[in-house]
Amino acid sequence: MSGINLLPWRDEYRQEKKQEFLTVLGGVALLAAFCAYLWIGSVQAAIDNQEQRNVMLEKEISKLETRVKEIRELKKRRAELLARMKVIQGLQGERPVIVRYFDELVRSVPEGVYIKDLKRTGDSIVIQGVTESNVRVSALMRNISASPWFSAPNLKSVKASPQFGEQASEFKLTLKTSKPSDVEGEG
Repeated sequence: MSGINLLPWRDEYRQEKKQEFLTVLGGVALLAAFCAYLWIGSVQAAIDNQEQRNVMLEKEISKLETRVKEIRELKKRRAELLARMKVIQGLQGERPVIVRYFDELVRSVPEGVYIKDLKRTGDSIVIQGVTESNVRVSALMRNISASPWFSAPNLKSVKASPQFGEQASEFKLTLKTSKPSDVEGEG
């Protein structure tokens, strides 16, 4: 038995195993490359899908921002309209009050007092006039004090004016306007 040479058979066997190993190694490399290709493809598909969703979201966000801007403009316009309405309602409410001021002033002016000039600034009224006597100015001030529509009469000046009569005087009087409490509840 010593005459049997096993070297060629071993070399063939070794070559077969080497070939088998390389085939398996090539198959595993192909399988790994295919798996890597699938994985990269799925990741790229997920990235593309997310980018499409991001683009869609950006479009929707821009639409919503446009709507929000329109809503802000509408709210601003609404506030301006409400402010205008409030001013108009205030003016409508004040309209009869001015008539009441004039009516009350006419009732407060005693006979012998003549008003030459009347100016209203805010809630202050300046009256310039001529009176037959100083007693009439005192009566005017008492009547104004008693009126619920006026307050704080203040006589600024009294000058003798003989061109209007022997005891005639020119006067300047300031007073404040006020509303009675029952009128404030209505307006």
